[in-house]
Amino acid sequence: MRIQEDLSDKDLQKISELIYQRAGIVLNSQKRDMVYNRLSRRLRELKLTSFTEYVKRLEANQQSQEWQAFINALTTNLTSFFRESYHFPILADHARGRPNYTVWCTAASTGEEPCSIAMTLEQTLGRSITGPRIWATDIDTEVLHKANTGVYRLPDIDSLTDEQKRQYFLRGTGAQENLVKVRKELLAEIRYQHLNLLDSKWDVPAPFDAIFCRNVMIYFDQKTQEHLMQRFATMLKPGGILFAGHSEHFSKMNSPFRLRGQSVYYLAQEK
Repeated sequence: MRIQEDLSDKDLQKISELIYQRAGIVLNSQKRDMVYNRLSRRLRELKLTSFTEYVKRLEANQQSQEWQAFINALTTNLTSFFRESYHFPILADHARGRPNYTVWCTAASTGEEPCSIAMTLEQTLGRSITGPRIWATDIDTEVLHKANTGVYRLPDIDSLTDEQKRQYFLRGTGAQENLVKVRKELLAEIRYQHLNLLDSKWDVPAPFDAIFCRNVMIYFDQKTQEHLMQRFATMLKPGGILFAGHSEHFSKMNSPFRLRGQSVYYLAQEK
């Protein structure tokens, strides 16, 4: 079905308000093409011809399942195995000598980051015998489904060593020869869970030794960033650390954390 209207300023403004209210994501006018391209697929699937109709449908039912599809469509998921690789030796060093080490990955996406954390901890501490030690959450239900399957394209693991590939992945055969699957022993180290960081209650087993919140805060305004940083501080064990993305800087804001290393934060009171 053909969409009969462009994305008007009014509709873009309304969509921006709705995604901010639901997910804390800040959209500006420069994101117009992205919003159009991603939501136009939803309009076609719903057989709607205008963004105004779509907005009205969302607002008509605050409990509609379409809200999750709306969030999924506007969430950006860029990830890879051992992205920003300098963090993982720091994680390994931090994990040594700390019993029952646990990590919260706040933006699991399709699973590459939590799998990288799991590989690092297994290589450092050995396999967990007490169940999952990584809680991996995301607001996007579609990427969580993919993460749970543990299936990736063969090129996705090009950056891994041959030993990591052999130890943690199974190669597909026949029609699936270009796919790999994470071994069940590694997946058992991870608990995937749907979670919105704006929720008033986070149903995760805090406190953690480390929190990964990388390349997430860039989508939030400063008010939301400061609120989340205050909450993260309460979710860490003494001596715990927070990993942020390379382009995210929080030292100058009202934050309980202080930078100590390349986008690695410790609680200021523990300095």
